[in-house]
Amino acid sequence: MTKYCTITLAFLFAGATSAFAIDSAAAAEAATQTNLNYVWTIIAAILVFFMQAGFSLLETGFTRSKNAVNIIMKNFMDVGAGGLVFFAVGFGLMFGTSAGGWIGTDGFFLSGIEGQDTTWTWAFFLFQAVFAATAATIVSGAVAERTKFTGYLIFSIIITAVIYPIFGSWAWGSLFNGSGWLENLGFIDFAGSTVVHSVGGWAALAGALVVGPRVGKYDDQGKPNHIPGHSLPLAALGVFILWFGWFGFNAGSTTTGNTDIALIAMNTFLAAGAGATLAMFVTWVQFGKPDAPMTLNGVLGGLVAITAGCATLSPGSAIITGAIAGVVVVYATEFLDKYVDDPVGAIAVHGVCGAWGTFAAGLFDTTSGIFGTGGFDPSVLGVQLIGIAAAFVWTFGVSYVLFSIISNTVGLRVNGQLEAKGLDLHEHDNRAYPEFVGTDEFIPGEV
Repeated sequence: MTKYCTITLAFLFAGATSAFAIDSAAAAEAATQTNLNYVWTIIAAILVFFMQAGFSLLETGFTRSKNAVNIIMKNFMDVGAGGLVFFAVGFGLMFGTSAGGWIGTDGFFLSGIEGQDTTWTWAFFLFQAVFAATAATIVSGAVAERTKFTGYLIFSIIITAVIYPIFGSWAWGSLFNGSGWLENLGFIDFAGSTVVHSVGGWAALAGALVVGPRVGKYDDQGKPNHIPGHSLPLAALGVFILWFGWFGFNAGSTTTGNTDIALIAMNTFLAAGAGATLAMFVTWVQFGKPDAPMTLNGVLGGLVAITAGCATLSPGSAIITGAIAGVVVVYATEFLDKYVDDPVGAIAVHGVCGAWGTFAAGLFDTTSGIFGTGGFDPSVLGVQLIGIAAAFVWTFGVSYVLFSIISNTVGLRVNGQLEAKGLDLHEHDNRAYPEFVGTDEFIPGEV
């Protein structure tokens, strides 16, 4: 009897030990995954933060040397001041407990957040803060070379604190504590073709219209003149940095360190290459030579376009999306240039290609798109169009009013004489290249 009891106890002990080992292994695995999620999200946030360097170099290279310091200052403050106001106000409006799916109501200064681990709140905030700064920075290039720094800074703070977060709450609120009316319809925008890029692009359009064109941009008949930037190498380096950072922008939007990032990273790479190739080809056919600045914007157009559907498109569809964006960016830039002075092509790249990419995310969705496994569902495209329209109406409308108020109060536009001398001296009392000082001749037609 004792023998059988001993055997029974041994089996029970072995079973308990085995169960304990399984539970311990599961706990260790969960802890490892959690830590990996933190690490990947922070690394991705750092990559997106580094994109500000890319924007700075791109915008500086595409504009004249006498405005380089001004460009740099704007990009630094988009992150610096923008990050602070996003911490204070924007994050709560975007991700706080939602009021009817329209706006967040708590989480200001990251306080009073229920149901969230504090350390994850910090990681998630950092990732979202650098996204908000990106939306603001898009505006910088479109209003470059003729905008007062004070007026721009006011707008940059408000777009980061209010304009971007409110639309973001409609599409992404449930990523944290909120719930947006647009995402509840099934809106697809994984990493922000519309939420970040079109919002930035439509704000840029409003700013460029209100501030007006640079002196000398249009002749007496209204025909646009080409005003070349001072450094294509700087612009090219900026685009390479943006392409590099975009892997964090798109793949980091998983906020999870798992195998999903492989497809997202590959789609990001392929779409950018397709955008560059098609932009180069179109300009080669149209102008007889492959145009370098337009090829650079073709890269960005492909990146912007794939951002919405990077997680839900096949590699083939990613190539198609990027290729069409490469064509779109060329013709959109040429069309807009007749009416709006945008020195860097931000409106075409971010606004127009962002809209196309958002539509493509529904059109080519692996489940409900035209090649989808579940059969084509046209209602998905309807929701995508609603999101595209909502972004334009909200962002352009509010931005146009805000820019107009700034213009009529503190002022938005420098006068022609100061513009001819350059914003670096007038706004910052600095020169970007003091060893190479040219003349300060006025541009014909200045006011």
